[in-house]
Order: sequence, then C-alpha cells, then structure tokens
Amino acid sequence: MDKIKVLTVFGTRPEATKMCVVVKRLNENPFIEHKLCITAQHRQMLDQVLDIFSVVPDYDLNIFEAGQSLSQITTRALNGIESVIKEFKPDLILVQGDTTTVFVGALAAFYNGVKVGHVEAGLRSHDLYSPYPEEANRKLTGAITEYHFCPTEESKQNLLNEGYDPNKIYVTGNTAIDALLETVSDTYVFKDEFLNKLDYANKKIIYMTCHRSENIGKPMEDIFTAMLDIINKNQDAELVFPMHLNPKVREIAYRVLRDNPRIHLMEPLDYEASVNMQARCYLVVTDSGGLQEEAPTLGKPVLVARKETERPEGIKAGTARLVGVEYEEVFNQVDLLLNNKEEYNKMANAVNPYGDGHATERIVDIIIKQLGNAKTIEN
Repeated sequence: MDKIKVLTVFGTRPEATKMCVVVKRLNENPFIEHKLCITAQHRQMLDQVLDIFSVVPDYDLNIFEAGQSLSQITTRALNGIESVIKEFKPDLILVQGDTTTVFVGALAAFYNGVKVGHVEAGLRSHDLYSPYPEEANRKLTGAITEYHFCPTEESKQNLLNEGYDPNKIYVTGNTAIDALLETVSDTYVFKDEFLNKLDYANKKIIYMTCHRSENIGKPMEDIFTAMLDIINKNQDAELVFPMHLNPKVREIAYRVLRDNPRIHLMEPLDYEASVNMQARCYLVVTDSGGLQEEAPTLGKPVLVARKETERPEGIKAGTARLVGVEYEEVFNQVDLLLNNKEEYNKMANAVNPYGDGHATERIVDIIIKQLGNAKTIEN
C-alpha cells in the first residue's frame, strides 16, 4: 500500500494547541506521509505553541497583517493553501475547530477534489452570529467534510440532527485533553516570576480570560466590574488576567481593573503557562472555548461568561456553569464558589466529559483504516 498523504492545516493558537499532538503522531506513523501547512492567521501566539511542542511546519503562508479583515484572511489563505495542495497532492486535508483558516482549508480541499477530515466537528451554539464568525465557520466546514471527528456524543448528535451520514461520524474525544496531559507539570516554572510567588495554597487565585468580540463593550465592562467587586469583597482572593492583544479589550481592562493590588493585569500567557496556571488556580472565569474543556480535567470549576456555549456537555456534567455577561449573575456565581465549599466541590469533582487523553490515537487509526482501504482499492 502506498503511504497515505495527509496535509494538516491550521493558523491560530487554539488550533495549534489541539493539533500539535496530532501532527507529532502523524509524523511518526509509518503508513502516513504527513505535511503541515500553517496560514499564520495569528503569528506570535501561534509560534509560541509550535515552539512548546517542537513542531516545525513544512509550509508557512505567513498571511498575518495588522488590522486584517475576515475577507483578507480568507482570500490570502485560500490562494496559499491551494498552491500547497497542487504541490503536495494530499489524499486528506485535516483541519480543526472553527477559525477562518479551518473553513478556508476545507474549501480549498473541496475545490481541488481532496477529502476533508474535521477534528472537533459538530459543535453548535445554534446562533449563527454568536460566536462570530466561528459558528458559521464550523457549519460551513461540516458541509464539505468527509470524516467528522467529534469530541463527544452530543456533538455527534448535532450532526445527525442536521442529516449527516452516521457512517462518516466518529466520536474520538477532544485532542485538547491529550495536549493538556502532555503539558501540565508539578515542576513547571513560570517565566513571569510573580506567578511563581503567588500563594496558591492559601489564596483563592481566580484565572480569567475574556476576549470574545461579542462581549466587547458593556458586557465586558460588566464582567470586569463584577470581578473588581469580587476581589474587593473577598480579601483572600486574587485575580490573574492575561489580557488579549485586542486594544479594545485592553482599554476596558485598564479602565476598570488596573488600580487593585490583588488584580494582576499581564501580557498573554503562552499555552504551556496557561494550562499550568489552570492546574494551580482555584477557579476559572472565561469566555474561551478551550478552557471549558481543559480546566475540568484538572478539577477546576469553570464559570463561562457568555450568553451561550457550543460546549453544553460541560454544563450538563456540572464541570462548567454558564453565568452570562451581566454584572449581578457574574458576581453572584463567582462569590458563591469562593464562599460555599459544597458548591465548589460539586463542580471540582464532576467528571470531565471531553475525553480520556486518547483522541489522537483514535483519529490516526481511523485515517489509516478509511484512507488505507481506499488506497488498497485504488491499487
């Protein structure tokens, strides 16, 4: 049998954190010829993840430009990925998640008659404009996908409800858990020295991320004001907030949060530092998707500061709680977990629904089985 030619395409930090473990496994497999193409839709944060996992791309399209629009990302990535397809001639293009790079990678594959494998398929918020543009990206990608690698049974059911072929849907678990378990370490030392000096044993360290475009404005102001009042009320609590590079996020953060000595505004953490911060903190407040999957593996409650989530499995399992974006609910739910040990333990001890750390193995095995059979038939 000829080797199966697989091209992995990603362009942002979230994709890289969940796909570098897959890339390494594909590179090691004797039945697969693998190449990695990055669009660099994000640049700095993407490179940090590649360095952490010691992954070197075969193709770097380097499309990032300051102030880039979605249309510019789409057209530059589409042209670049198509040129790579024509050179490498893959049997399968593998994409992950819901970024513009994901949709464009799948579209380029479709235009060139190449099968698409979608890792983390089937997530749905059921609101096309929230999160934007991610909900549209994953639905559009699904329409031209051959192999849907779903993280959970619920994501599989979403695809079945939309009429997808059940024979092309596979529940694998989430590769985020594979990456997390490979990265967290009790001996990890943060590059930012003040993070090493925080009193994790005696203080309740809240780790917060907040950056979603739909939260910018009054929702973000309300979230930040609630967190300021939480820290003022709870003298044993501290807030660590690595600020997103978006200047609109930073303006609100500085205006609302900068003058409290127990609130630590800092530059973005790389992936390795982020997951190790989750391991050591008391609880997580976030509007990110990835942290909803990662923190429960480490026994940390997650309060999701959004109106809806495409990851309802965590809500149902009790590892995460949707608290919205209004001041009162955010304040009350954070305060509850800081001061009610029973409520805290209920979330901390709930079973994470996102997998067992073996998603990567399952994905590679499916690719070999499905594409290997096709190669045998062709020959």
